[in-house]
Amino acid sequence: MTVAGVGLHLGRPCALTFEPSASGTGVRFRRTDIAGHPETRAHVSGAIAAERRTQLGTGDGALHTVEHVLAAVAGLEIDDVVIAMDSAEPPIMDGSAEPFRLALLEAGPRSHGGAAEVLRLKEVVRVVDGESVYVAHPADALDLEVLIDFPHPRIGAQQGRYRVTPETFSRELSPARTFGMLSWVQGLREKGLIQGATKENTIVLDEDDVVGTTLRWPDEFVRHKAMDVVGDLALAGMRVAARITATKPSHRGTVTLVREMLAHALPQQSEARVLLGIEDIMKILPHRYPFLLVDRIVEMEEKKRIVGIKNVTINEPFFQGHFPGHPIMPGVLIVEAMAQVGGVLLMGTVDDPETKVVYFMSLDNVKFRRPVKPGDQVRIEVDIVQLRNTVCRIKGVAKVDDAVVCEAEMAAVVRDR
Repeated sequence: MTVAGVGLHLGRPCALTFEPSASGTGVRFRRTDIAGHPETRAHVSGAIAAERRTQLGTGDGALHTVEHVLAAVAGLEIDDVVIAMDSAEPPIMDGSAEPFRLALLEAGPRSHGGAAEVLRLKEVVRVVDGESVYVAHPADALDLEVLIDFPHPRIGAQQGRYRVTPETFSRELSPARTFGMLSWVQGLREKGLIQGATKENTIVLDEDDVVGTTLRWPDEFVRHKAMDVVGDLALAGMRVAARITATKPSHRGTVTLVREMLAHALPQQSEARVLLGIEDIMKILPHRYPFLLVDRIVEMEEKKRIVGIKNVTINEPFFQGHFPGHPIMPGVLIVEAMAQVGGVLLMGTVDDPETKVVYFMSLDNVKFRRPVKPGDQVRIEVDIVQLRNTVCRIKGVAKVDDAVVCEAEMAAVVRDR
């Protein structure tokens, strides 16, 4: 689903399209206007301090003012999506997250199964950034209290409390529009900001009142600030469960809060996570019985690393002849399982993976450390060593109970089926 318009600060046209993504790949921006269509993960590790907006990256590949589109994604609890853009800044649309929310719903979000990754705090986190003050408490859901205070008769001191769910976000926060004072315009435009701002996409206030529009709520201003906080919290790279009080929040302050929350988060319960189940894997790999040798994917970092699980039982067909009375999983099949896990990762680097297949071209430094027997669970860890277009080198390690059973280096290429 595509939405199009001009960006708020840069004032450039942009068409933005939401595209499906494999489970566990997270929220990513793709710049279709740059050669190679580089992707940027929506994560605080790439956030740059920028005035009046949330920015990811620097230089020509930077992404500006991403908070509204990220608010729509996080507000709907969408964990995996590609946001393709043909410019550096999403369109401002009406100044709210609502056009993006509606576009996502029209695109039809689907459940991949498995468990979502959630940031949960192990202790209270406090952040002070200029006038912005945040206190985040451990909680089982996202409860947000926002307080603002502007010296304007239509704003003044406003306060809002929200239990952020897809329903409450859609009803109470998503349509809230950005706002600004006429007195700010000249100074901001001299800095190269708000080049795309108009009365159609911004609530404009003169010294006394709102100019040229009707407020959607009397407290639309604090609702918009709360919506911004939801968007910036998405940079945690996972859902957030915390009780947060944000006083005079800013983009820079919320990004700082996210960093502190990640530093004080409970460890993820990775043993309970299943990023890709067998049904998902069968949509990615062409292998079928008796040659599909990976049961689930439990970790995945785009273009870098993946971890898969192969459960070995006495019912495996190869045990009939390898060896009668002394069942051992053939070493070549351990390597094949490693290759299949790597293939799942490589498929995440290409468009239209259902039309592609991975061919392995070489094996190097293959070593078998110990036998794999019925009842073993093989944990297969694969890292990309080098990636050039559709050709890559990977290194894999297979373990049983943390003991290495096999390791190998491989070269592979992705081709059309």
